[in-house]
Amino acid sequence: MDFQDTRMTRRVFLQRTGMLGLLTAAQQLLPACAWTRATTEGRAGVGSPPTLSGKVIDLTIEETPFTVNGRAATAMTVNGTIPGPVVRLREGQDVTLRVTNRLTEITSIHWHGLLLPPDMDGVPGVSFAGIKPGTTFTYRFPIKQSGTYWFHSHSGGQEMRGIYAPMILDPLEPEPFHYDRDYVVMLSDWTFESPESVFAHLKKLPGYYNFQRRTAGEFFSNIANWGLWATLKNYEMWDRMRMDPTDFADVTGYTFTYLMNGMSPDGNWTGLFRPGEKVRLRFINAASMTFYDVRIPGLTMTVVQADGQNVQPVVVEEFRFGPAETYDVIVEPTGDRPYTIFAETLDRSGYARGTLAPRLGMTAPIPERRSRPLRTMEDMGMSMEGMEMNGMDMPGMQHSNGGGMTMAGMGSSDEKPSSKPSANTPSMEHMQHEPHKDRMPGMGDQSRSKIPGAEPVKHGPDDHGTGNQTVAEYSQNRFGEPGRGLESSPWRVLRYTDLKSLAPYPDQREPEREIELHVTGNMGDRYMWSFDGKKYSDAPEPIRFRYGERLRLTFVNDTMMEHPLHLHGMWMHLENGTGPYLPRKHTVIVKPAERVSVAISADAPGRWAFHCHLLLHMEAGMFRVIEVSDKEL
Repeated sequence: MDFQDTRMTRRVFLQRTGMLGLLTAAQQLLPACAWTRATTEGRAGVGSPPTLSGKVIDLTIEETPFTVNGRAATAMTVNGTIPGPVVRLREGQDVTLRVTNRLTEITSIHWHGLLLPPDMDGVPGVSFAGIKPGTTFTYRFPIKQSGTYWFHSHSGGQEMRGIYAPMILDPLEPEPFHYDRDYVVMLSDWTFESPESVFAHLKKLPGYYNFQRRTAGEFFSNIANWGLWATLKNYEMWDRMRMDPTDFADVTGYTFTYLMNGMSPDGNWTGLFRPGEKVRLRFINAASMTFYDVRIPGLTMTVVQADGQNVQPVVVEEFRFGPAETYDVIVEPTGDRPYTIFAETLDRSGYARGTLAPRLGMTAPIPERRSRPLRTMEDMGMSMEGMEMNGMDMPGMQHSNGGGMTMAGMGSSDEKPSSKPSANTPSMEHMQHEPHKDRMPGMGDQSRSKIPGAEPVKHGPDDHGTGNQTVAEYSQNRFGEPGRGLESSPWRVLRYTDLKSLAPYPDQREPEREIELHVTGNMGDRYMWSFDGKKYSDAPEPIRFRYGERLRLTFVNDTMMEHPLHLHGMWMHLENGTGPYLPRKHTVIVKPAERVSVAISADAPGRWAFHCHLLLHMEAGMFRVIEVSDKEL
């Protein structure tokens, strides 16, 4: 081809520049629900994934080339993209979803948070056999709800490999809030290691990915603040527990790249707006192992939905959410300027990042990174008995009969040990007599006694055997706390006590009975996670609910990590002191040494999965089956 054939004429130049002008104008007039996607070298990131709607939808699970920050890999995808396509349906419709497996292994799709028949729930070994290679499984169910949800594989580590996607269910009735533009913001994590390799590393050394341990400089700083003896005793206690106060995430930014809508921070996913518009952001945490703290510097966020359910609007500047949770917020960007959507990981080892902007190509500053937090005495469920006020008398760890330890008298690693509660966790008595702004957010004038487990509860004699490394001597409800690492934030952070259903929930019966379930684990030499000290393979019969009953399920976290607990098939009403307005959630975060109660109406007959939504915790045994039936208990 010679040069004359490829030369651009004046007419062609004007045509192309005119087309460029039209494209630029079109970018300024993006319709609501536009989804801006990455352009990467692999097919998994090329173009914009479609929004699929209708009565029949076809989904294909296959391996696809995927590139992150210039590095190529092979991902598992839904219809060739990460995340997969947006499935958008309408409340009241019936849908058929045909899922074809082009992998060489069994796969599945679980419709997270949806109320549907148990055989359509998509959990291999519980509700169906899985989707074999080369076959198509047809899901059919009615859409009984509305809101922001998502779907993902429930087979092996496939969720970590890329099989996840958003699901939006539009309501029959007009929504109780207004917005002009609508974006899904799906957060996830990506590693070039296989899930099997990550799991094997943790089995050999639970702290394999933790490169944020305490330094020599911190040791000498602690001596200056606490004194030599208290410092040595504090470090010695952590050593005897074979734990580390910097242990906030099993898998960190050492191996993870944190993604927003399939794009790394350098990729900078961008959503466009016109100044003055109200923009709805549907945040979905599709990460396999990562908690995110989300903020948009310069903007407040009005939370209008939690886990797809309408809540009374709450204005915050930051929220934390764990894997599987969703929050819908409305923001009102102004001016001809961009805003950074900043999602920092709980352990501060990395972040996902995107931008809201009037035009493509604009960026805003990335906020200064915060130092990693440290576990404290509250996280240990420690007893205050026998401690001197100056914090110097710290009894050693008490070994339980099963090899675990009760954490009586253990000092904090980031502050001088003290018998006084944290200044960021004020007593309820103080809050009841102070102006409303100082009360626990969302509590109003209600008494904390309306929250089950508000007062410390001493652990019983059962130490859960060798399946449990530690026992929190005391547990109590911590809904009013923003979470470790957010206590000193200068802005308002969302707390579970802020969440209040928009309308009274329909089943106002008091729970007839209570089931207490302990969240347990042994990271010392096993990397085993469990309920009541038993991993799934060793668990007894399913947990039984009587069909039609109203019951209370109480979770007691005996570990020093946060866990997002997910119940399939039924709602959990968060007992957060809001009376008839308890919020409905499908996933609940339980903090270390916390006692959390949820009320459940057992209205879905069948076998349902219940598990921690940290993928490797579930794979390591933190999984149970709940059976709802008319059988006598």
